[in-house]
Amino acid sequence: MEILDYAFMQRALLAAVLVGITAPAVGIYLVQRRQALMGDGIGHVAMTGVGLGFLLSWSPIWMATLVSVLGAVLMELIRWYGKTRGDLALAMLFYGGMAGGVMFINLAPTGSNANLTSYLFGSLSTVSESDVTAICVLAAFVVLVTLGLRRQLFAVSQDEEFARVTGLPVRALNLLTAVTAAVTVTVAMRVVGLLLVSALMVVPVAAAQQLSRSFAATFAIAVAIGVTVTISGTVTSYYQDVPPGATIVLLTIGAFVLLTALAAPLARRRARALAAAQGAGDPAECVIPPSRGPGGKVGV
Repeated sequence: MEILDYAFMQRALLAAVLVGITAPAVGIYLVQRRQALMGDGIGHVAMTGVGLGFLLSWSPIWMATLVSVLGAVLMELIRWYGKTRGDLALAMLFYGGMAGGVMFINLAPTGSNANLTSYLFGSLSTVSESDVTAICVLAAFVVLVTLGLRRQLFAVSQDEEFARVTGLPVRALNLLTAVTAAVTVTVAMRVVGLLLVSALMVVPVAAAQQLSRSFAATFAIAVAIGVTVTISGTVTSYYQDVPPGATIVLLTIGAFVLLTALAAPLARRRARALAAAQGAGDPAECVIPPSRGPGGKVGV
């Protein structure tokens, strides 16, 4: 394929695959915790890290990772202790992150608004070898956490009080989820952009929920959707000369609409099958009730 003849597209496609895996893998926990917009807030904070990276002549990805992690931890602390003033504190944190990013990048000798735009909305041609290395390392961390601790993270996301009673370190796991979300934002910002990454964390999960009633299946379908749309969006961006981040997000929304349309007849078919089984005289306890989706009570 012609597209693979160019080194920058090889790097962009690799980054796209990693983003397609990591964003839904973290997003499924955020959706269950009803924190779907957390990625958007972290993206605002990460802008300060990008600006500091240019100002201090350090890697914007690593600096954005550091600042995003600190911001995510602060968000969790505000959630625990903020009470009635928590929303105001979070708003100041988000808007302060945006303002700090714009200020620092304009103070940097080599920085400009054009540099910031590529991080806000993604840019294929600017993904460097050092960016790919950083993305690979950060993506490996995200995958290890989201898969290795999936049972614990699922339990905490479902019911914090129950998880606490069972002896799980709820606060530590909440902090780990926030940190993992922050790392995912910086993984995705070179492909999707800081302002659009939240959509890739949430919409594939919402689309997968239209077809699946179990956590494991939803996880797998969401990741499959994420990889498909990121690769498709990256290829489309190359051939049609359109913004990669916007293309990926629009394809993701299109996948959600399509799966939602397909889910309705499937649900009716399952309902008819269940009614037929009950009408055949099967005892109620022998009929397996449909389990609920990731928002309901279901094991991993």
